[in-house]
Amino acid sequence: MLEACIFATILCGFFGIILKKNLVMKIISMDVMSTGVIAYYVLIASRKGEALFTPIIPVENGIISHVENGAYSDPVPQAVILTAIVIGFSIQALMLVGVMKLARDHPTLESSEIEKHNTPSTSPRY
Repeated sequence: MLEACIFATILCGFFGIILKKNLVMKIISMDVMSTGVIAYYVLIASRKGEALFTPIIPVENGIISHVENGAYSDPVPQAVILTAIVIGFSIQALMLVGVMKLARDHPTLESSEIEKHNTPSTSPRY
């Protein structure tokens, strides 16, 4: 059930990118899709079947105490997810700056109107 909700989130973002004409809505749709992908990766990384603990070595009075064998969570997927979140945020900020620059030049943020204003004319120039 959770996989279906995450997949629906990814599809909503994907169809938002394709069907929406407003550039800000496209950016928000891309963010929704990226959130769904990150949620799916977290779901896959957390499926071990037993309780997971953070890999912290206990220290008592300055001496490392005995480490019990247990199911420790792997820190690599956590680092990958954190990196994906930071990169997604920076890409979103960069795209919003680009949209702000487009908003200064064009009265609308509809992609079809911007394309119409930026296409070269078909009449020959002499």
